[in-house]
Amino acid sequence: MTESILRVCRACARYTLAASCPACGGATRTPHPARFDATDRYGRYRRRLLAAVKAEAGKG
Repeated sequence: MTESILRVCRACARYTLAASCPACGGATRTPHPARFDATDRYGRYRRRLLAAVKAEAGKG
C-alpha cells in the first residue's frame, strides 16, 4: 500500500505536498478518511471519545 502524498493544513486548510504548510507553518495531515475495518475492536471507544471531545468543545 502506498501512502498518499497529498496533504492538507490543519490551520489554514490549504493543500500541499509538504509535511508542514508553506503558508502558515502549521502541521499537515492526509485529507482522506481512515479506512473502514469491520474487525476494529476499539472503534466504539474512539467514537465515544470523539463525541466527548466535540461536546466539550461546544461548551467553551
